[in-house]
Amino acid sequence: MPSLLGLHRFNEADPGAAEEALLACCGSHRWALRLAAHRPYPDIESLLAAASEASYDLRPADLAEALADESWMPQPLLGMRAPGSQAAHTALRAAHAAYEARFGHVFVVCLEGIAPEEMLDTVLSSIRTRLTNDPDEERLVASDELRRIALTRLEHLVATHCSA
Repeated sequence: MPSLLGLHRFNEADPGAAEEALLACCGSHRWALRLAAHRPYPDIESLLAAASEASYDLRPADLAEALADESWMPQPLLGMRAPGSQAAHTALRAAHAAYEARFGHVFVVCLEGIAPEEMLDTVLSSIRTRLTNDPDEERLVASDELRRIALTRLEHLVATHCSA
């Protein structure tokens, strides 16, 4: 089973290499160190449960670090590659700018399972809804979205892990 082989390789990886691989899933060093330190994981479910728990334990500084890392990702604004009209893409750019101005970090949302043709509308609707949040509420929502993104990335990492 490829995922079990990936988990085994992850469990056996050098601590620094494991931490580096985990940082690609979530940009919090504390999160990555915690998961790397608790290896080996007996199964993927245990790894994902530990990752989820570590996500819930992120301090404000850890969350800020992870959100800052998301802003350095070499990708266009979330939703900009999705099919849609020029007006919709312009509205999305404006919404991203308004979100960053209001909350001081990039907008994050987990799009796992969303069809490409629905992404632009999903992102735009989500940004508009979340712009009404107060900063404390939005910090909780962004933290949960980061957790969901990290779990998806971690599953992919373990499924495709050839070497950490």
